[in-house]
Amino acid sequence: MKKTKLSGRFWAALTVFSLVGQIAWVVENMYFNVFIYKMFHASAAAISTMVAASAVAATVTTLLIGALSDKLGKRKLFICGGYILWGVSIWSFALIRTDVIHALFPAAVSAASVGVSLVIVMDCVMTFFGSTANDACFNAWLTDATDETNRGSAEGINAMMPLLAILVVFGGFLSFNLDLPESWTTIFSIIGALVLAIGVLGIFLIRDVPVSTEENQNYFRNIFYGFRPSVMGRNKLLYAVLAAFAVFGISIQIFMPYLILYYTQTLHMDNYVLIMAPAIVAAAAVTVVWGKLYDRFGFEKTVAPALVMLMLGYVVLYFFRSTALVFVGSLLMMSGYLSGMAVFGAMLRDYTPKNRAGMFQGLRIVGQVLIPGIVGPYIGALVLRNADTVVNSDGTTSFIPNANIYLAAFVAAAAVWAVLAGVFRLLKKEPCHENS
Repeated sequence: MKKTKLSGRFWAALTVFSLVGQIAWVVENMYFNVFIYKMFHASAAAISTMVAASAVAATVTTLLIGALSDKLGKRKLFICGGYILWGVSIWSFALIRTDVIHALFPAAVSAASVGVSLVIVMDCVMTFFGSTANDACFNAWLTDATDETNRGSAEGINAMMPLLAILVVFGGFLSFNLDLPESWTTIFSIIGALVLAIGVLGIFLIRDVPVSTEENQNYFRNIFYGFRPSVMGRNKLLYAVLAAFAVFGISIQIFMPYLILYYTQTLHMDNYVLIMAPAIVAAAAVTVVWGKLYDRFGFEKTVAPALVMLMLGYVVLYFFRSTALVFVGSLLMMSGYLSGMAVFGAMLRDYTPKNRAGMFQGLRIVGQVLIPGIVGPYIGALVLRNADTVVNSDGTTSFIPNANIYLAAFVAAAAVWAVLAGVFRLLKKEPCHENS
């Protein structure tokens, strides 16, 4: 089949919106944890609650807005408006400081507990705007704008952006002392302004792809379209891949909320950014190549090596502490993680029913965010329930993550193979997607 050529404008929009969106998600997924840990001495249970609440907010938002964008047949309005409000909501975190909390809640017994609660609530608000713009509508637009001849290449670019975003955020935050409240004020202000600016840019850059809306006018029915038994029966392979993706995501979310804390608090790698940067660049290159390999060789031949890389990374990170081997383990883990994301993402897009990409973004979020976001951090917190603690200068204590999070993640990754066995059997029966 001849590969469909995509325009330079498409690649520019994909690159800019995917990168900036992932920068915002990196701040939420990795640095909000550090923020409430450093500023309010949050426990592993509190971090787990925040991740789970955000996952629920993302899922509900994507279900509602994805179906609405299908009904209206427009993605651009939600993408651009969502990014603008997303930026404003990120900037609002600059106001969550102990001095502001004391001024607003003078009777509060503990500014730390109020701070943790405020961050969790505002994280859900921020997630609403972010999921509207990115999870629901940007991803639906990406599905609409590509086809089965070029989706792997596009998804390779999309999937490597989380790693590049980590590199940008790590590098950008390198000079900040994250123990100081004013550092967080500056960080949230900069990221908020960047996301807002990209939303404005999108008004001129993004071009809506025509979407047929004739069958999508019953909004409330469409919200739950992907959960109907008849739809599941016609798209068995899509749901099997989504189930494997969910287990894959659980493995990632067991350790990811604690990754930076593990590097800094457990391994005492104050220069972790300089160590991680080469690993991130190399893993990003691997991910781009992996997307092209998917277009050429398909799902079965590309998902298995990605999962092997991920599990090897876990083994190295569990057993070794030296800088060189932590680098090797991180490179393998990141390469496997992002390559797996590219392969699963492209496969889901290939089997998404035509003209219903918005409705199925909610279903994708259930597998990619909701289930992993609730189950993964819960397992991580369970593994760390007896972790060592350190006494802070104000007399409070903070937990120290240990390598058991990688052992638990390895076990979850091993479970992915069992689900993939079912996927591979279905692939032999259904080599072409139904698109119905």
